[in-house]
Formats: sequence, C-alpha cells, structure tokens
Amino acid sequence: MEYYHQEQQDQPQAPQSPQKEQKGSGILEKIQELGQTNVPDMDTSNIHCMTIIGQIEGHMQLPPQNKTTKYEHIIPQLVAVEQNPKIEGLLLILNTVGGDVEAGLAISEMVASMSKPSVTLVLGGGHSIGVPIAVAANYSFIAKTATMTIHPVRLTGLVIGVPQTFEYLDKMQERVISFVTQQSGISEEKFKELMLSKGNLTRDIGTNVVGTDAVEYGLIDEVGGIGQALKKLNALIDANKPVKDEGDMVQ
Repeated sequence: MEYYHQEQQDQPQAPQSPQKEQKGSGILEKIQELGQTNVPDMDTSNIHCMTIIGQIEGHMQLPPQNKTTKYEHIIPQLVAVEQNPKIEGLLLILNTVGGDVEAGLAISEMVASMSKPSVTLVLGGGHSIGVPIAVAANYSFIAKTATMTIHPVRLTGLVIGVPQTFEYLDKMQERVISFVTQQSGISEEKFKELMLSKGNLTRDIGTNVVGTDAVEYGLIDEVGGIGQALKKLNALIDANKPVKDEGDMVQ
C-alpha cells in the first residue's frame, strides 16, 4: 500500500495552461477598465463602438455601486479612434442618466470635433448632460421607447447664496444650450421652453421627451435602432472616402 501511494505521488502532473488563465484575466481587465468584454478587432472592423452608460463621472469619484462612464477612459479612446487609420467611423451608444456637466461637455466637444464620421444611438435614455453627447455626432438615432430628460443645470452639495453663484449656473447652462442648438435642428427658444417647463416632471422642472417627440422637435435626426445606425454610418464612411478621378485608372 505504501509503494502504491508513493507511485501516485511520483506521477508527473499535467501542466497547467497559462494561456487560458491569461486570456481570462485579460477579459476581466477589459470589463473593469472599459465596461465591455471586447474591443473591436482592428483587422476585421472599421467601426469602433463606444458606450456611454450609467452616470457620467467627473472629477469626483462616485460610489462603487454606481454604474459610471469615466471621461478619463472615453477621451483617450476618442483620440485613438481619430488617430488609427484602420478605424473609419464611430458608433456611440447611449443609455445614461447624465452626470457631470463639464465631463459631458468635454466628451461632446471631442465627438463633434472628430474628422471621421460618427453616429449616436440613444437606447433607454439619454438624459440631462447625455443630450449634448447624443447630438454631437454627424447623425443621431433614438429608439421608439427611449426618452431624453431636458432640465436646467443644478448644483449638489454646499451652495453659497450670492448672485455670483447664479451667474455661474446661468453661464454653464448657456454653454449647454449653445452646443445643443448648434449641433441639432432644435431652436434655442424651443429648447429653453422644454428646459424650463413646469408640471411635466414630478420633482423638477423640465421635460421628458420620448423618441418620436425628440425627432419632431429637431433634437434627434431619426427614430431607429442598431441596424439603421450601422447602415447610416457605413453610408457616411463611403461618402467620406476620397473620390478617385476617372483618369487615375490602373493600366
């Protein structure tokens, strides 16, 4: 019995596969850092898909139980999309409650200033500061059941009751209004009317705009889903490619 036990111990064990462990840890790392399992393969896809989900996090870190989109993760990805010659278009999918105004405007300005075609798709909700991000692309879609809440800029925490505080809020609000009206088809008067509407929201002033209404107001270009968004983005990519002269034929 002792000899048999020793023989079992002396048997070489099967080598573990470090590749599987490394692969698994890599996927977990991507989920933790980017909130998604896989980044599109540059060799097979010419479109980069990016998601804006949960609450947009600014300079202050939110509690760990909150689903957040961190602007320090999004901005480097946008720079990479702009620089990478293999990526020809950006698809931005939103399901966000809003969040930090300056972080949201920073993302919006980055998307609006890109030279490559971009399309946004609002699924579920594109509320508050998610509105400027939704209209920042070259073309925007919204699902039939998706909504967008338009309300004034607010402050949380300690507020000093002096005229300068209200002037600061007013200037920040004007930045949002100016960007949205320049990037979409809605007029400034209509956007302010929706923003300051009373009785539409139970605990706040503003308006909750459903998909078809957002298109009717000129805020979003079209009602649609992922299929229409990708079709439009591919059309914009084809239109963005340089046209070859008829004389430049290969002999």
